[in-house]
Amino acid sequence: MTGARTNTLAKMRGSIERIEAQADATVPLRVALGHAEADATLQGGLALAAMHEVFAEGRQSAVATGFIAGLAGRAAARRPLVWIRQDFAEIESGALSMAGLAELGLDPRCVVTVRAADVDAALRTAADALACDALGAVVLEVWGEARQFDLVASRKLTLAAQASGVTGLLLRVAAQPQPSTAETRWIVRAAHSPPASAGSAWGAPVLDAQLVRNRHGPVGRWIMEWKCDECLFAKPSAYSQSVAAAPAHRPHQAPNLPRQRRAG
Repeated sequence: MTGARTNTLAKMRGSIERIEAQADATVPLRVALGHAEADATLQGGLALAAMHEVFAEGRQSAVATGFIAGLAGRAAARRPLVWIRQDFAEIESGALSMAGLAELGLDPRCVVTVRAADVDAALRTAADALACDALGAVVLEVWGEARQFDLVASRKLTLAAQASGVTGLLLRVAAQPQPSTAETRWIVRAAHSPPASAGSAWGAPVLDAQLVRNRHGPVGRWIMEWKCDECLFAKPSAYSQSVAAAPAHRPHQAPNLPRQRRAG
């Protein structure tokens, strides 16, 4: 009986390795983000039909939401977007604002939000959504540490995205990155946004985006401005260098994301 189980596991591993090898051998379709240096590092832009991870500290949840909304808008290309949120994420960071998404340039009529009671339900819903090739992108948002997000779960989502051609975006706030099959992994923070004009107190959304994992190329760090009218990222004219300088009270190395309390 033990030998039969071993053979079955070996066959399953072999099948998964062949699928992943075929995916790696195929040149992925990409969509440009608009930021020239980031697109060059990504060899043309964000890979479609793949999973991408975005991490942020708890107090950076707003900028993380805006960043992943921009990625989703670029990847979905005005096709339907499904945004799945664990209930606890809404408790911690508030509900999604359709008016806010519209101000960012996304069409709220194309956004379907799903609230999941727990992490298991969120994962099942994301897998089902990624299997629907009528969608442009699927966002899965979970707050805090979650043991369910292991390498097996990540591989399942990646295979579903590759099979359907739908791009998956995983938003993790107040969580530590774990081994995964994601194409890219980002850590985002808010950056200084100069006023748009002398009479305006609000400037364009600006963020510090650090690419810490790139399966097919180098990594990097840039200051990005989201252009709401054009729906793309760009290098802010106010910044003369592409790499963000570390604040004086922090080390130059990327800090570990602090652990936050869990629900319950």
